[in-house]
Amino acid sequence: MTSRPIDIESAAVVAPPRRRPRRRHSLTMKLGAGLLLFYAGVAVLSFFWTPHDPFMPGAGPSYSAPTWEFPLGTDRLGTDLLSRLMVGTRYDLGICLAAVAIALTIGTILGTIAGYYGGAIDTAIMRMVEIFQAFPGLLFAMLIVQAVGAGVVNVIAVLSFVGMPDYLRLARAEVRSRREWQFAEAARLVGNRPIAVAFKHLLPNSMGPLLAFTSVNAAFSVLIIASLGFLGIGLSPDDPEWGNMIARGQDGVMTGEWWVSMFPGIAILGMTGAFYMLGDALSDLFDPRRRT
Repeated sequence: MTSRPIDIESAAVVAPPRRRPRRRHSLTMKLGAGLLLFYAGVAVLSFFWTPHDPFMPGAGPSYSAPTWEFPLGTDRLGTDLLSRLMVGTRYDLGICLAAVAIALTIGTILGTIAGYYGGAIDTAIMRMVEIFQAFPGLLFAMLIVQAVGAGVVNVIAVLSFVGMPDYLRLARAEVRSRREWQFAEAARLVGNRPIAVAFKHLLPNSMGPLLAFTSVNAAFSVLIIASLGFLGIGLSPDDPEWGNMIARGQDGVMTGEWWVSMFPGIAILGMTGAFYMLGDALSDLFDPRRRT
């Protein structure tokens, strides 16, 4: 029995199909960005219109369940929860975005300097960061807020201070790993000063992971804002902040007035989930290894 010869030229090598890279605008990114746009729209709308005065007690009966007039019910003082929730979006989202922007800016600048120059500058900056990070983030925020006092500006400053070390470490690692790459050597050879090489060439090529981390940091900031409000040491107890609203309704949970704490909790869950989804999508976008 003879076997047929194999025609090598006509034999087709079938390679396994390559997996398509994930689309730039993935479903996760669309969901996260859509939710954040919704929250931003509610925050802007609250400057111009709310169903009732969010600061006026007695807008309706005390502990009124959700109705057509009060879609989310009222709290113990008869204040409209929907109106307070809308204004609370302005507080929580505004504080979060301001704190993240400040932490990103300062942390990136210090991390770039530490990563590029190294030596004594790097050692001094990193020892300072390690001292601050010896405390858990929430505990550190509570201690500082208690020391400087409540208020929007103080909470923003505290959250910026708490989030800055993470950006600093990440920027330092990214710049340090690229400072000997060919494009950085070429920039130095043509006469660029070290500060120009660091901020004009290395930093723009290191921004991907930093931008992806901003969403994670924003979600963490929302949780800290709500935690400080729940404990009564963040904003004023009369401010319609979501953590404050949950604290005001905790007594009614056991007696059947579940809506007072439930709706602010859902708002916090939705915002943190949106930031996490957006951060995951940005990680896929900036990391080629996760796009396959």
